[in-house]
Order: sequence, then structure tokens, then C-alpha cells
Amino acid sequence: MKITVIGAGNVGATCAENMARREIAEEIVLLDIKEGFAEGKAQDMMQTATLSGFDTTITGTTGDYSKTAGSAVVVITSGIPRKPGMTREELIGTNAGIVKTVTENILKHSPEAIIVVISNPMDTMTYLTAKTSGLPKNRVIGMGGILDSARFKYQLSTKMEVSPNDVQGVVIGGHGDTTMIPLTRLATYNGTPVTNYMSEAEAEEVKAATMVGGATLTGLIGTSAWYAPGAAGAALVESIVRDQNKMFPCCVYLEGEYGQEDICIGVPVTIGKNGWNQVIEFDLNDSEKAAFEKSAEAVRKMNSILDTL
Repeated sequence: MKITVIGAGNVGATCAENMARREIAEEIVLLDIKEGFAEGKAQDMMQTATLSGFDTTITGTTGDYSKTAGSAVVVITSGIPRKPGMTREELIGTNAGIVKTVTENILKHSPEAIIVVISNPMDTMTYLTAKTSGLPKNRVIGMGGILDSARFKYQLSTKMEVSPNDVQGVVIGGHGDTTMIPLTRLATYNGTPVTNYMSEAEAEEVKAATMVGGATLTGLIGTSAWYAPGAAGAALVESIVRDQNKMFPCCVYLEGEYGQEDICIGVPVTIGKNGWNQVIEFDLNDSEKAAFEKSAEAVRKMNSILDTL
């Protein structure tokens, strides 16, 4: 099986490395437009094979989509990253053109591929891919909610001073600093509500820290994060390739679920060999429903910028 990662920058390379270490596929292709960049990253990773003990073959190419032919899954990470002070919305003009071109080239060589979108602004880039690719809706998946939920669980575990592996938590809604919705009410620590272990004020602190998680890292390191986004992308691909049917919050095209139509936004879905299988509808309370509606409105507003390009 072949998997392609478009964009050999920090996120793409980290995603590829995670997949290689897990031996998700026999072959991983890295593609980038910068001359020699993907080839160099691939060679560097292959030189860790005997150290990390994996047999996956990683190759790189500069813009040659024929090398990606027959890919079962294609991960799109290409586009300019966020700089300090830059919002995901400000990325849309440049990245929309990149993602549309990439999608067209992918499908020329891998018409049966499942497409995973990581490029920002992710909700809008996923919507653009879903609307222009002609693919069945289940074969276009935005990764964002997996990353946001991982950050949520990290913040919860830090506040409670427990292992993050004992914490369950889900973030739905848009993949943005003001649009994501950490579902604190439904989060658990070994099956018990996390609200048993923290005050209301502390829970709000966790929620706030989660929502600015990406911006916080951008401010600290000067560019978008890559370890967690890359790992999140790899986890999503693994569930597809190994038909694990794991439930992940992902950005998918809705047709009535959660009361929304004609939008790609983060909701819990099961992920298997055909892409996403079904939307899992949580029983949201009134405030959570209102927050989701507000998030959807913000995503639609961002999507409307596509009409001006």
C-alpha cells in the first residue's frame, strides 16, 4: 500500500515519520515544490530505519505527481504556515489555490484515494476539497478535531496532574481559536467526570487554554506547531488503512447532522477503510448547541471568502 504526503515541511515530514515508525504502509511518498526538499527529508528519514526498526520505504519527489500514482490515502499539508499574530482566516487566499491545484493533481494519478486535509484554514480547505474534487463525501476528511482534542486532553491532564492517557475528551466545531468547542461536560477521567476533580473556574481555564493552543505555540516557537499535528494526521491515516473504525472528531461534510447542511465542520465520526463511516451525534445541551451553531456560522462566513477568489 502507498500513502502520499503533499508538503514536506514540518507537519508533513512529522506525519510521514509517524506513519513509517508505525509501519502503516509499505511505501510513503513525500512531495514538495521546493527542489530537493522532499528528497532530502525522505533520505534523512530512511537513514533512521535501522535505528527505529521500520521497513517502510520513504521516497521524495519535487512536484512529480506520477510518483504518487496508486496512493490509497493522500495527506495534504501544503500551504503557508501561520506566523505570529496571523489567524487561520488570513491564510485562505493563498492556501485555497494551493489545495485546489494539489487535489486536481492527486486525483489524476490516484482517483480512488481518500484525502486527508491538514492545510489551514482547515474547515474551509476541507470544504473546498469536498466541493471541487467530485469525491464521495466520506473520502474527504479534515484532521483538525483530532489535534484539538489531543490538546484538550493534555490541558485537562495537566490541570488534574494525571496521565493524559487516562483522560477522554472531545472538541467539536470549527478548527479555530474562537470556533472550537471543548466539551468539558462530557470529558472523563477513567470513566468519571473531569468536573469532579476541578472547580468551574479551573475548567474554564482548561477550555481557554485549549482554544488558543495553536496560537500559543505559534507565539512560542515562531511558526505553526508540527509534532502534534503530524501525529494526529498519522493516527487518522492509521485508522483508515487498518480499518480500525476508531471514533475521532473530524471535519466532514454534513447533510443534516447536528442540524447543519452544506458545511464541513468538526464532529465525531468513525474512521475506517472507506474513509469516514458515520457521524456520531452527541446529546448536546442547549448551550453546547448554541455554541455549535455559532461556530458553524463563523465557518460559513470564512467559506464565503472562496466566492471572492
